[in-house]
This record gives sequence, C-alpha cells and structure tokens, in this order.
Amino acid sequence: MVQEEKSMTEKQKTQKGRIRKNKGLFILAAVLVLLLAVYFGLRAWNKSEEKRREEADKAAEIHVTDTVADDIVSMSFDVGSGEMAFSRTDGKWYYTPDADFPLAQSYPEDMAAALGNITADRELEDGDSLADYGLDEPAYTLSFTDADGSTTELYFGNMTGEDYYVTVGDSGTVYTVASTVIDSLNYTLDDIAQFDEYPSIGSGNLVKETITQNGQTTVYDSENEEQEEDITAIAGGLGAVELSEAADYSAADEDLAGFGLDETARITVEAVYTQDDEDKVLTLYIGGEDGNGNRYVMINDSRIVYLISDEICNNILNI
Repeated sequence: MVQEEKSMTEKQKTQKGRIRKNKGLFILAAVLVLLLAVYFGLRAWNKSEEKRREEADKAAEIHVTDTVADDIVSMSFDVGSGEMAFSRTDGKWYYTPDADFPLAQSYPEDMAAALGNITADRELEDGDSLADYGLDEPAYTLSFTDADGSTTELYFGNMTGEDYYVTVGDSGTVYTVASTVIDSLNYTLDDIAQFDEYPSIGSGNLVKETITQNGQTTVYDSENEEQEEDITAIAGGLGAVELSEAADYSAADEDLAGFGLDETARITVEAVYTQDDEDKVLTLYIGGEDGNGNRYVMINDSRIVYLISDEICNNILNI
C-alpha cells in the first residue's frame, strides 16, 4: 500500500512537471509571436513613414522645369565648351550642325533629362532687379523645345556659393539652382563622339603587317625569325593607339587630300591579328602631320579622321 502511494506521488510529480514544461513552452511561443508581430508592425510602419517622407520631400521640391525627357525634341546651349545644339528625329539624337557627326546617344539623352527636370534650392521672394543677380547679361543661356513646339529658355547669372541665380524666360522669378546642372552639360565634341572600337593588339597576337606606300609594299611576318624585333616594335605601336581625339568627325572624300589621306598620298597599313582564335584584319590609313606632333589617321571604313602621335605612327611603320 505504501509502495502504491509512493508510485502515485511520483506520477503526480511527473505530470505536474510536464504541465509546467508545456506551460513554459506555451509562454515562450506566445512571446515569440508577440515579438514577430511587433517586428513586422515596426517594419511596415517604417516603410510607410519612409514613403510618406519621400512624398513630402517630392511635394516640397521647387521645379524650375518639369518636362519629360522623351518630350524634348531639340536643345541648345553654351556652357563653356562651345555652342552645342542637338535635335531628335524618330527617337534618335543628332548633332544639329552636322547630322553625320557620330553622336553617342547616351549624352543627349542625359542632357535632355537634366534640362527637363531642373529643381531649385529656393525661390527668391521680393527679390532685387535681374541685374543684381547677373541675369541682365547671363553667363549661360539654355534652351529646349518640346514636341508641342513650346520653347523654354533658362538664364544662368551670378553664382551664390555652389548655386547659380536662374530665371526662366521673361517670368522675372529668380531661383537658386545647383551648379551641377551646368556640369551635366559641359562636354566637348570629343567627349560626346562615338569613336570606333579599336582591337587589342600586341606581340602575342600580331600575325603579319603589310605596309603599302607609293606603290611599294613591305611585309613583316611573325613567323619570320629575322623580323622578331620588327614585329615587337610594330606591335608596340599598334597596341599604343588610342582613338580619343579627332580632327574631323565625318570627312568627305573631297576633304581627304587636306589631311594627306587621299589614295595617292596616304600610307596603307594592314595588320592581321588573332582574336578568339580567328584571324582579323585592321586597316589603318596614315596621312600627313598636323604640325603639333601628330598625324592624321583613319581606320577601316570609318569617316573619322583621328590624331595619333608621330611616335606611335613611326613605330607602326617601323621607321
């Protein structure tokens, strides 16, 4: 009997222990659920608050211009690198003074986006006369026309800190606008030109070079052991070429003689090289000197006349 009572007591203790353990697990689970609810609640609130702040900031923006870039069909300006003018036809941008100019499309696209969405740091109220801000004789004038034929002109006057005083047309309203607007437009023709791609050539992949000048042909072959030094020097010249400066972006046939690049005057260089286990041919036409240590050069069937240093050209010609 005593043994049975003792056994019952141990069972009861075990059951109570299990109950306490299960109760503890339940409490832990409840706390975990609560913490997860708080976490996801805070996360949702933070997102909502961030969105609210973004909307508030956007609503507080002062728009000097508000035109979608795709609606701009022409633009012109001079911000220190010379007069620039562009026009868009059938979705493609052209350099207005020369439609054959090899224009890299990303530049006018970015320029149109910058012009169409100019925001101000502040709008001046009860300001002085335009002359007091240098707007009677603006430092820069920017202009763009949209698809509806509406033209917007912006005048940039004196600087104030890192900003410019700006007014639009004859509105008389003066804004302060970040100088980065001007920076986004300040490119030279060499900057915005879509130059030709030039292959990677070195002594390791140059197979042969053929030079034709005044009807005479000279051949340098990598398989000729006696020409090993010549091939190394020639490969060094070919590998050093950088297409980064042009004398003419779309030379007409009648203009070639002025560069010494007409068929009777130019030197023709054909370089055979390997790329991806295939033989490729690069054709260079080397013309006269520009008087500043460069020579006029054209490649393949491109109409761009490049400037390449005399030293590099001499290495290519092995002279």
